[in-house]
Amino acid sequence: MPKLKTVWTCKECGHNQPKWSGNCTACREWNTFVEEVDVEEKRGRFLSKPVESARPVALNAAGPSDFHRYSTRMEEVDRLLGGGVVGGSLTLIGGDPGIGKSTLMLQIAHGLAEQGLTVLYVCGEESVEQTSLRARRLNVISENLYLLHETHFGNIKLQVEQLKPDVLIIDSVQILYKSEIPSAPGSVVQVREIATECMHLSKGAGISTFLIGHVTKTGEIAGPRVLEHIVDTVLDFEGDRHHGYRMLRATKNRFGATDDIALFQMQAAGLTQVHNPSVLFLQERMKETPGSAIVPTIEGTRAMLIEVQALVSASAFANSARKSAGLDQNRLILLLAVLEKRVGYSSHNCDVFVSIVGGIRITEPAIDLGILMAVASSICNRPIDPHTIVIGEVGLGGEVRSVSRIETRLREALHMGFDCALLPRRNLEGLPQDLFQKMSLRGIDLVEEAIDAVRHS
Repeated sequence: MPKLKTVWTCKECGHNQPKWSGNCTACREWNTFVEEVDVEEKRGRFLSKPVESARPVALNAAGPSDFHRYSTRMEEVDRLLGGGVVGGSLTLIGGDPGIGKSTLMLQIAHGLAEQGLTVLYVCGEESVEQTSLRARRLNVISENLYLLHETHFGNIKLQVEQLKPDVLIIDSVQILYKSEIPSAPGSVVQVREIATECMHLSKGAGISTFLIGHVTKTGEIAGPRVLEHIVDTVLDFEGDRHHGYRMLRATKNRFGATDDIALFQMQAAGLTQVHNPSVLFLQERMKETPGSAIVPTIEGTRAMLIEVQALVSASAFANSARKSAGLDQNRLILLLAVLEKRVGYSSHNCDVFVSIVGGIRITEPAIDLGILMAVASSICNRPIDPHTIVIGEVGLGGEVRSVSRIETRLREALHMGFDCALLPRRNLEGLPQDLFQKMSLRGIDLVEEAIDAVRHS
């Protein structure tokens, strides 16, 4: 038996080399090399590769006549995808185990099958009976929806050729394998080969394909990073399993906008769409409570109001705690240093806890000023005006920097009944006059000016 040749492959960029090293010479990432069997390039390696080679087409002759979209019967998902599922597209959906990926895909499959499309759902991790029980619980019943329990890609390919579905859903890509590759299912080489096969299948036969993928402990989709480069759309399914909210975020989209989100609420009958996230996040808000600030944030094309809560208490230990939920902890430490240096609020002997209500995670810097005002409100034990919103990015010098799409944020706040706003002074330029008439807009340049609003409240 010939000896198998092995190579070391970087999970981030796919770079190959004969020996292991701690640092990848291509992408400069550390501890990303995994050992895999080198697959010999031979004719007919990919089962789904088209027989005829492609020919060059003039740009003027390549029109969008064959570009067709299918509605999923879920408005939020259609908006996130740019108007619906594109025929012949390849979409990757990643998320933590148990977050609701299979539930979401069954509901999407039901919406597509109701329109007369043939949908093949490959449930590799569960039996057909288990998937059928979940479908009945979700009231997913359709004659055009077919279930297949199979993990060998060659057998799946045969069933696809016989059924000729319009939509193919694979749950999940980590469980499928090719017998020609001497590696375990879920390995780097298996995941990459399966994704490439699905790409050839979707483009060659015009099948809209969905791949469900798990994420690692660091929150990245399991498998090589090149998997995300192969697909057309990457959707991250996020959420806290202790909360009922789920967020579907488009991190890559060749047919629509990126960084857009769709919000859902997990219930007994499945995922329910949330058309107004601001109402959902503020429905349990307690007014006149110290340590609470309302901040309008932008997620994709949508503005929504979130509540930032802070709790500052005396520490009983030499090393005080700095805990955060829903935001970067390093960013919190930086903002606390600005608060102490520029305003004089010392927190080195206090435990500081900051949380974004609702279990969502916000990364944009426009919530910096809201975090500082929530912390200052907790220190002073004085509430912020319940009808006031706070917007602004904070620099190391204590300056409040302007943020993008300020008019969209203000109109969302106005729609929710807020009539006062603290915002960067530069953002006042160019605002429509009707906003000045309907809201009290106070422009600020430094953090001290915003903190004074808490001190004198």
